[in-house]
Amino acid sequence: MGAPSALPLLLLFACCWAPGGANLSQDGYWQEQNLELGTLAPLDEAISSTVWSSPDMLASQDSQPWTSDETVVAGGTVVLKCQVKEHEDSSLQWSNPAQQTLYFGEKRALRDNRIQLVRSTPHELSISISNVALEDEGEYTCSIFTMPVRTAKSLVTVLGIPQKPVITGYKSSLREKDTTTLNCQSSGSKPAAQLTWRKGDQELHGEPTRVQEDPKGKTFTVSSSVTFQVTREDDGADIVCSVNHESLKGADRSTSQRIEVLYTPTAKIRPDPPHPREGQKLLLHCEGRGNPVPQQYLWEKEGSVPPLKMTQDSALIFPFLNKSDSGTYGCTATSNMGSYKAYYTLNVNDPSPVPSSSSTYHAIIGGIVAFIVFLLLILLIFLGHYLIRHKGTYLTHEAKGSDDAPDADTAIINAEGGQSGGDDKKEYFI
Repeated sequence: MGAPSALPLLLLFACCWAPGGANLSQDGYWQEQNLELGTLAPLDEAISSTVWSSPDMLASQDSQPWTSDETVVAGGTVVLKCQVKEHEDSSLQWSNPAQQTLYFGEKRALRDNRIQLVRSTPHELSISISNVALEDEGEYTCSIFTMPVRTAKSLVTVLGIPQKPVITGYKSSLREKDTTTLNCQSSGSKPAAQLTWRKGDQELHGEPTRVQEDPKGKTFTVSSSVTFQVTREDDGADIVCSVNHESLKGADRSTSQRIEVLYTPTAKIRPDPPHPREGQKLLLHCEGRGNPVPQQYLWEKEGSVPPLKMTQDSALIFPFLNKSDSGTYGCTATSNMGSYKAYYTLNVNDPSPVPSSSSTYHAIIGGIVAFIVFLLLILLIFLGHYLIRHKGTYLTHEAKGSDDAPDADTAIINAEGGQSGGDDKKEYFI
């Protein structure tokens, strides 16, 4: 017969080594199984009861610590929090990326005053790190010393704050229609920042942001350029370069460059008063604009030789206007960028003011009302005169040509039928 199989012997040895069989507990210790001494279980049952299980398979979830990743801006404070449900009479510990112990329970192990204890209980260990530097970035470990030791990782990301951008390339004394290129640069960002351009409220489309790693290899320098043609409307405009980065949390970090544009002058003539009349004093103001501002003004009148006035004062003065002053006047404003000529036609009105349409309307209405009042007065006068002339008497005679008409003082005949006295009937009314 062949050699006996070694597997039953191994199973028997395992059963005899630990009474009733054995298995590995969650803590790596052996535990008894419900097997009687001196008996052998079936082969498959014996195998299943003696398989060695790994610690991870047997670890209790209640004893596993947990934490979370954190992001902090350089110079800020980060709080690392580690928690466990079942501590198994063991303390929690925090270690830095270099595996140096920071805190073991309530005891600080590393002499760094930036690291402070926030909370320490059997179920929680929280610490804070203030004035965080870029070198503090990395994986921090929370451990609990059970059997086996269990750990949890917390990745701390440190954001590098970009520096205030710097604009270069501006050349003063830009002329109208010149093309200029401006450069913007910002260093110290982590991750790399983005740059944008604008002119006032208008966005400028610059070149894509260029990224360069700083010498220490932890931060980045970004740069961008913008090219545009200037106009006279750009004189005094602000060209702004802004940095966009998550560490700024929406705060504005930008730099502006005010540009100056030289352009030829313009001018217009403004009369004071606006509607000049004969006998008044008149000032014609020549309002010149440009960069630089016009420094010389030449006044002329068409058909008049030589020029009226050449001065730095922009006003032409008429102390006492005459009809002969009417005509077309020209003002030439001059700077070292060029000249511009404006025109104004002067019409001297009569001394009496021209009534406005509203005053004429009111005058017509007033005349109509006065006429109506006058007619009413005439009517009242005639009516009064008529009443005065006919006051006192009214006589009716039925007998035409009678000489028996009563006196004015004769008694009044009764109105109910009067007084009968023969065939000749007479009535009197006083």
